Amino acid sequence: MENKYAHIPQEKFAFAQKDAVLHDKKFDTKARSYFADALIRFKKNKSSVVAAYIILFLILFAIIAPIVTPYSIKDKDNVYTNFPPYNPDIAALDIGILDGSVTYSSVNETKIAALKAIGIETGMDPYIKTVGTTEVKSIYRGQERITTTYKVKVNRYFEQGVRTLVVSAEEFAKMQAWQNETGIQLLYPVVDINKVYPGVDAAELRLIAKNANIWYQCADTKNTPAYDANGNFIPAYVTGVTYAEPEYQYNSLRIAGDDGSYNYCTVKSGSVEVRICYYNYYQYLKGMEPNYLFGTDEYGRDLFGAIGIGARFSLVFAILVSAINLTIGAIYGSIQGYYGGMVDMILDRISDILSGVPFTVVAVLFQLHLAKKVGIVPSFLFAFVLTGWIGMAALTRKQFYRFKSQEYVLAAKTLGANDRRLMFKHIFPNSLGTIITSCVLVIPGVINSETSLTYLGIINLSTFAGTSIGELMSLGQTAMTGSPHAMLFPSLFVSLLLISFNLFGNGLRDAFNPSTRGVED
Repeated sequence: MENKYAHIPQEKFAFAQKDAVLHDKKFDTKARSYFADALIRFKKNKSSVVAAYIILFLILFAIIAPIVTPYSIKDKDNVYTNFPPYNPDIAALDIGILDGSVTYSSVNETKIAALKAIGIETGMDPYIKTVGTTEVKSIYRGQERITTTYKVKVNRYFEQGVRTLVVSAEEFAKMQAWQNETGIQLLYPVVDINKVYPGVDAAELRLIAKNANIWYQCADTKNTPAYDANGNFIPAYVTGVTYAEPEYQYNSLRIAGDDGSYNYCTVKSGSVEVRICYYNYYQYLKGMEPNYLFGTDEYGRDLFGAIGIGARFSLVFAILVSAINLTIGAIYGSIQGYYGGMVDMILDRISDILSGVPFTVVAVLFQLHLAKKVGIVPSFLFAFVLTGWIGMAALTRKQFYRFKSQEYVLAAKTLGANDRRLMFKHIFPNSLGTIITSCVLVIPGVINSETSLTYLGIINLSTFAGTSIGELMSLGQTAMTGSPHAMLFPSLFVSLLLISFNLFGNGLRDAFNPSTRGVED
């Protein structure tokens, strides 16, 4: 057979690397570590990345919220209880959020008039708008009667209006001085009940429930306003009463329309009864207007800061439990998996016995007995640790059985490595990815259990932590119909936290899976 290359001239042939010294070339790319490779795979799991950012945001909220809020967990208000979110600056923008509003159904005209009367007297109108109307037909004494009710939006903070308060003469003087300094009307004229209900005898007057916001003349005992010829409210203030004692004299701001004859206090047994605008009284006591971004709870505490404080405890407690369980479980499981045989069987039976103990029973018993000696939190922590490490030990044991017969372990043993070095220098690091993932997934389980126990009232952490998410949810449940925010914000926080931790843990599990090492697509 003829050679097809015979026609190629010899001068066409030449050495490609004549007299060249060849060496191995360096790789253009750097080697990736195990964790760097896991991070690349984790970033490709979008839901886990989003969950990581949410967890970071919630942790920052828990740290920052109690710092930036002007209230401490001990600040309580017995009037502003279960009140909606409110910020005076945002409320002034009239954009429908953080305006402290609630919507009342079946409100009659008398109630609407009472709301508007509060605004006229104090200058802070609680009536925002009418949302809708309802007409109800009924038969009364054989005749058809139509009753109209209204659905109205009301500012609950302004709705409190004026309240009656008994103070000392010294406090009365301080209130007047504060009015003069700030220019804010705190004290309002005393109301004469005989002028409010003219023509009603004294015996019937004693049966009428007094309302400090009824400062005007009424046409009947149902507080229906009696208007003047111009359709205005008729004031029913006390006038012409003077006190000789200087400490009972009123020498401060007066409301519009006061010609100097209105009385601003009533002396009773050495004390002074006054009418105060509660919104301004709040400023008098605390030096600021109400500012509750998440509203208040049943105790009148700021929910914004309370959720942050409760979340701080939950996160720190869960991480502490997870770390302790990791330490105990890793050591216990390492011994089981490395030595095997009789040692494994004995330790496994101990784990089986402890795992059969119900966690709730342990938590209750420790709360009733151990907490008296060591405190609530240490006993609660011990309840979680008593059986919490068992799952971590089982996982570590399984990983040791998987890796202890590998060639690198046998080589290290041949070179004279002792048991401790083999366990914690050669086998355990290769199991670390799976163990870390399980450790992260323990955190939401602990938070869920802690929240459930405090929600049910089995554990009370308020004396130690100030409050907890479970306690806030329990308080919010009782007021959920009228004040849904009290339940919404704590439950939303814990729900986001638990869901995010689970998604984050799932992402770690996939990222640390050795079978996917080096896989980028």
